[in-house]
Amino acid sequence: MAKETKTRKTKVGGRRKKDPNAPKRSLSAYMFFANEQRETVRSENPGIAFGQVGKLLGERWKALTAKDKVPYEARAAQDKKRYEEEKAAYLASSTGDFEEDEE
Repeated sequence: MAKETKTRKTKVGGRRKKDPNAPKRSLSAYMFFANEQRETVRSENPGIAFGQVGKLLGERWKALTAKDKVPYEARAAQDKKRYEEEKAAYLASSTGDFEEDEE
C-alpha cells in the first residue's frame, strides 16, 4: 500500500504582508555601535567571514565601559522617540491593517 502525499498550492496561515508605509523600527545602542564599527573591523581583518565580523563586533561591544556606551545609548533613545512619534502618527492616519492581495 503506497503512501499518498498531498501538496498544497497555496501557503496556509502565512505571514501578513508588511505595510511599506509603516515607520521603520528604532535601532538599539548596539546597532548604532555596530554600524559605526563594521568597516573598521573589516579593514583590520581583510577576508574575514560575515559571521566573524559580528562576533568581533559583539566582543568589542562587551569590552566597552558604561561610560563609552553612553553616546550610543543616547542615539538609541533619540531613535526610539522618533519611532514612537512616527508610529503614533501612522496609527492615527491609517488603520494599520495592510494586507496585499495575493494572486
